[in-house]
Amino acid sequence: MHPVSVSIPSFRFENNSVEKGYTVFKIDVLMNGRQHTVEKRYSEFHALHKMLKKSIKPPEIPSKHVRNWIPKVLEQRRQGLEFYLQTIIMENEVLPKIFLDFLNIRHFPSVPKTESCGSFDTESEESSKLSHQPVLLFLRDPYLLSPAHDVFSNVVIEGVIHGVFYPDLQPR
Repeated sequence: MHPVSVSIPSFRFENNSVEKGYTVFKIDVLMNGRQHTVEKRYSEFHALHKMLKKSIKPPEIPSKHVRNWIPKVLEQRRQGLEFYLQTIIMENEVLPKIFLDFLNIRHFPSVPKTESCGSFDTESEESSKLSHQPVLLFLRDPYLLSPAHDVFSNVVIEGVIHGVFYPDLQPR
Protein backbone atom coordinates (compact mmCIF):
# COMPACT_ATOMS: atom_id res chain seq x y z
CA MET A 1 0.00 0.00 0.00
CA HIS A 2 1.22 3.48 -0.87
CA PRO A 3 1.98 5.92 1.96
CA VAL A 4 -0.23 8.51 0.21
CA SER A 5 -4.02 8.51 -0.06
CA VAL A 6 -6.32 11.19 -1.42
CA SER A 7 -10.00 11.99 -1.52
CA ILE A 8 -12.05 14.88 -2.84
CA PRO A 9 -14.89 15.21 -0.32
CA SER A 10 -16.37 18.43 -1.64
CA PHE A 11 -16.32 21.33 -4.07
CA ARG A 12 -17.56 24.90 -4.03
CA PHE A 13 -18.40 27.51 -6.59
CA GLU A 14 -16.35 30.73 -6.54
CA ASN A 15 -17.81 33.85 -8.06
CA ASN A 16 -15.87 37.10 -8.37
CA SER A 17 -16.18 40.30 -10.35
CA VAL A 18 -12.92 39.90 -12.29
CA GLU A 19 -13.71 36.64 -14.08
CA LYS A 20 -16.72 34.40 -14.45
CA GLY A 21 -17.33 31.87 -11.70
CA TYR A 22 -15.38 28.66 -11.33
CA THR A 23 -15.41 25.51 -9.22
CA VAL A 24 -12.80 24.73 -6.56
CA PHE A 25 -12.28 21.10 -5.48
CA LYS A 26 -11.17 20.32 -1.93
CA ILE A 27 -8.54 17.55 -1.88
CA ASP A 28 -7.79 15.79 1.41
CA VAL A 29 -4.27 14.33 1.36
CA LEU A 30 -3.20 11.75 3.95
CA MET A 31 0.47 10.79 4.10
CA ASN A 32 2.09 8.79 6.88
CA GLY A 33 -0.72 9.64 9.30
CA ARG A 34 -0.65 13.38 8.59
CA GLN A 35 -3.48 15.07 6.75
CA HIS A 36 -3.67 18.36 4.91
CA THR A 37 -6.05 19.95 2.43
CA VAL A 38 -5.36 21.41 -0.99
CA GLU A 39 -7.84 23.30 -3.14
CA LYS A 40 -7.55 23.10 -6.92
CA ARG A 41 -9.53 24.25 -9.93
CA TYR A 42 -10.22 21.92 -12.84
CA SER A 43 -7.75 23.90 -14.97
CA GLU A 44 -5.00 22.91 -12.50
CA PHE A 45 -5.97 19.23 -12.85
CA HIS A 46 -5.85 19.63 -16.62
CA ALA A 47 -2.38 21.23 -16.46
CA LEU A 48 -1.21 18.38 -14.19
CA HIS A 49 -2.55 15.85 -16.68
CA LYS A 50 -0.63 17.45 -19.56
CA MET A 51 2.60 17.45 -17.50
CA LEU A 52 2.14 13.85 -16.33
CA LYS A 53 1.79 12.62 -19.91
CA LYS A 54 5.47 13.52 -20.39
CA SER A 55 6.65 11.02 -17.77
CA ILE A 56 3.91 8.40 -17.16
CA LYS A 57 0.73 7.13 -18.79
CA PRO A 58 -1.94 8.77 -16.63
CA PRO A 59 -5.55 7.59 -16.61
CA GLU A 60 -8.21 9.49 -18.52
CA ILE A 61 -9.21 12.78 -16.94
CA PRO A 62 -12.88 13.82 -16.80
CA SER A 63 -14.04 15.94 -19.71
CA LYS A 64 -12.98 19.58 -19.83
CA HIS A 65 -16.23 20.78 -21.35
CA VAL A 66 -19.13 20.46 -18.91
CA ARG A 67 -21.83 22.74 -17.64
CA ASN A 68 -20.28 24.07 -14.45
CA TRP A 69 -23.52 25.24 -12.92
CA ILE A 70 -25.32 21.88 -12.77
CA PRO A 71 -24.73 20.23 -9.35
CA LYS A 72 -25.16 16.66 -10.67
CA VAL A 73 -22.53 17.30 -13.37
CA LEU A 74 -20.14 18.84 -10.83
CA GLU A 75 -20.61 15.83 -8.53
CA GLN A 76 -19.72 13.49 -11.41
CA ARG A 77 -16.63 15.60 -12.12
CA ARG A 78 -15.66 15.49 -8.42
CA GLN A 79 -15.93 11.68 -8.42
CA GLY A 80 -13.98 11.45 -11.68
CA LEU A 81 -11.16 13.66 -10.41
CA GLU A 82 -10.96 11.68 -7.16
CA PHE A 83 -10.74 8.44 -9.13
CA TYR A 84 -8.10 10.06 -11.39
CA LEU A 85 -5.82 10.94 -8.44
CA GLN A 86 -6.33 7.58 -6.72
CA THR A 87 -5.53 5.69 -9.94
CA ILE A 88 -2.26 7.58 -10.36
CA ILE A 89 -1.28 6.60 -6.81
CA MET A 90 -2.29 2.94 -7.30
CA GLU A 91 -0.59 2.50 -10.67
CA ASN A 92 2.75 4.17 -9.88
CA GLU A 93 5.14 2.81 -7.30
CA VAL A 94 7.19 6.01 -7.65
CA LEU A 95 5.02 9.11 -7.82
CA PRO A 96 6.23 11.84 -10.20
CA LYS A 97 7.56 15.04 -8.63
CA ILE A 98 4.94 17.12 -10.46
CA PHE A 99 2.21 15.00 -8.85
CA LEU A 100 3.70 15.45 -5.37
CA ASP A 101 3.98 19.19 -5.97
CA PHE A 102 0.33 19.32 -7.07
CA LEU A 103 -0.69 17.75 -3.74
CA ASN A 104 1.76 19.93 -1.75
CA ILE A 105 3.64 16.89 -0.51
CA ARG A 106 7.25 17.13 0.55
CA HIS A 107 9.24 14.74 -1.51
CA PHE A 108 10.08 11.40 -0.02
CA PRO A 109 12.69 8.95 -1.27
CA SER A 110 11.66 7.46 -4.58
CA VAL A 111 13.67 4.26 -4.18
CA PRO A 112 11.35 1.24 -4.26
CA LYS A 113 11.22 -0.73 -1.02
CA THR A 114 12.81 -3.82 -2.57
CA GLU A 115 15.92 -1.84 -3.49
CA SER A 116 16.32 0.26 -0.37
CA CYS A 117 18.86 -2.06 1.28
CA GLY A 118 20.66 -3.09 -1.87
CA SER A 119 19.48 -4.95 -4.90
CA PHE A 120 18.82 -8.66 -4.46
CA ASP A 121 19.49 -9.55 -8.08
CA THR A 122 23.19 -8.64 -8.02
CA GLU A 123 25.95 -10.82 -6.69
CA SER A 124 28.00 -7.93 -5.36
CA GLU A 125 28.99 -8.36 -1.73
CA GLU A 126 28.94 -4.57 -1.35
CA SER A 127 25.25 -4.33 -2.32
CA SER A 128 24.18 -6.87 0.30
CA LYS A 129 25.74 -5.00 3.23
CA LEU A 130 23.50 -2.83 5.35
CA SER A 131 24.97 0.50 6.26
CA HIS A 132 24.14 1.90 9.67
CA GLN A 133 24.67 5.58 10.25
CA PRO A 134 24.16 7.62 13.39
CA VAL A 135 21.13 9.85 13.30
CA LEU A 136 22.01 12.09 16.21
CA LEU A 137 25.32 12.82 17.88
CA PHE A 138 25.55 13.94 21.51
CA LEU A 139 28.61 15.86 22.62
CA ARG A 140 27.97 14.79 26.21
CA ASP A 141 25.76 12.26 27.94
CA PRO A 142 22.43 13.93 28.84
CA TYR A 143 21.83 11.38 31.62
CA LEU A 144 24.98 12.37 33.49
CA LEU A 145 23.93 16.00 33.74
CA SER A 146 22.50 17.43 36.93
CA PRO A 147 18.70 16.91 37.20
CA ALA A 148 18.39 20.48 38.53
CA HIS A 149 19.15 21.82 35.06
CA ASP A 150 16.73 21.36 32.21
CA VAL A 151 19.47 21.01 29.67
CA PHE A 152 18.41 17.82 27.92
CA SER A 153 16.80 19.78 25.10
CA ASN A 154 19.94 21.93 24.82
CA VAL A 155 22.06 18.80 24.43
CA VAL A 156 19.77 17.58 21.65
CA ILE A 157 19.91 20.95 19.91
CA GLU A 158 23.70 21.08 20.26
CA GLY A 159 23.94 17.60 18.77
CA VAL A 160 21.84 18.60 15.79
CA ILE A 161 23.75 21.84 15.31
CA HIS A 162 27.02 19.96 15.59
CA GLY A 163 25.90 17.61 12.82
CA VAL A 164 24.68 20.47 10.63
CA PHE A 165 27.60 22.86 11.02
CA TYR A 166 30.41 20.32 11.01
CA PRO A 167 29.78 18.37 7.82
CA ASP A 168 33.22 16.73 7.94
CA LEU A 169 31.90 14.69 10.89
CA GLN A 170 28.87 13.50 8.91
CA PRO A 171 28.82 9.83 7.89
CA ARG A 172 29.55 9.26 4.23
